[in-house]
Amino acid sequence: MRAKMVHDCIHVLDRDKSIAFYEKAFGLEVKRRKGPEDGSWEIIFMGNDESDFELELTWNKGRVEPYDNGGEDTHLAFAVGDMAAARKLHEEMGCVCYVNESMGIYFVEDPDGCWREVVPAK
Repeated sequence: MRAKMVHDCIHVLDRDKSIAFYEKAFGLEVKRRKGPEDGSWEIIFMGNDESDFELELTWNKGRVEPYDNGGEDTHLAFAVGDMAAARKLHEEMGCVCYVNESMGIYFVEDPDGCWREVVPAK
């Protein structure tokens, strides 16, 4: 059997802050949203034209405790065409949390503590 990867889900405390982070840091946009009329939860799918793979942000009303989204070793990677420009933007955003110069990669931390790897496009 072969399967196509379609999205990665993380749980977020502040949906607006998380949406803004992914818009600015990686050029993602909200593709669609769904949830019940009572507003008790919402699922926000984000993506861009670079790939049909999406990031799913799951938000639950009233949640105040941070989620455990798998820790630093569980991460999603973003390939960028201009590593220097991406690094400059992420440094300005104050979200770079780990740099591996020998491998030519680095990681950023999102508002919920999820690490995102930034790699050069092939």
